Amino acid sequence: MKASIDIGTNTVLLLVAELDGNSLTVIDEQQRIPRLGSGVDESKKLSKGAMQRVIDSLNEYRKIVRKKYPEVENIYVTATSAVRDAENKAEFLDLVEQKTGLKVQVLSGLKEAEYTFLGAQSVLNDVEGSKLVIDIGGGSTELAYGQEQLEDRYSYDMGCVRFTERFLKNNPPTDLQIQECRDAIKRVLEEYRFNFPTQTTFIGVAGTVTSLAFIDLKMSSYNAETLSGHIITKKKLQSYINRFCSYTSDMLGKKYPEVMKGRADIFLAGLLILDEFMKSNNIEELITSTGGIRYGTLIAETKK
Repeated sequence: MKASIDIGTNTVLLLVAELDGNSLTVIDEQQRIPRLGSGVDESKKLSKGAMQRVIDSLNEYRKIVRKKYPEVENIYVTATSAVRDAENKAEFLDLVEQKTGLKVQVLSGLKEAEYTFLGAQSVLNDVEGSKLVIDIGGGSTELAYGQEQLEDRYSYDMGCVRFTERFLKNNPPTDLQIQECRDAIKRVLEEYRFNFPTQTTFIGVAGTVTSLAFIDLKMSSYNAETLSGHIITKKKLQSYINRFCSYTSDMLGKKYPEVMKGRADIFLAGLLILDEFMKSNNIEELITSTGGIRYGTLIAETKK
């Protein structure tokens, strides 16, 4: 039995699982939403309040693992975009180790894409052939392509927290703000173009995609097995965008409290990133995967 924690720009996620090669059996999953990356795009620094919220989440997770899963020896902890970008990341890493006893591995964008690729596949055993995986995070968006093995990857410096703070400043955002956000997404996507066969399966992981799948399935409680494998078409994605453009974050939060807590105000930006990527690559549908970095971390670290 193994445990991993993913410190993201918006969330801190815990996974406890049993591992058999590249296949995982999930024992427990937990989510907290301390939004470590709040304001980092502009200030380049992690705020003291956000750091403390993450430390509180980590200590809570340590207690859960120690009490319920004493057979877990190591907790693998990774951090991504917000910590990568922060000028005071050394202070944060020292503080985490001092206050929780946990050592954090800061993943590069390319390493994050690699772990995402491993994690996405770990819960979709029946998907064969070429695969392209997208992970829309709070601060960055990773793409990874391959068949059984990773062949290409890239990390784009855009995410749903970063682009909400930068462009979608009204609540709900204006048409002009949405267009400016879309234009910026297109510019960022031009940095790197992927070449992949027509028959490639497009897979989406992380909160934007899993929340959209939850809404599309009209679920009342979160169930990873039901979500994984759910298909969302480009046409359906665009109809949700048209609907949610006029929602305030409060409206969205009240309508879908199970998945919009801590996410309602940044959800639209994530959908816009997904839509622009699908449009620019002529992708008609994506498959949802509840696997992600924390899954890939366990697979990669236990192979070392």
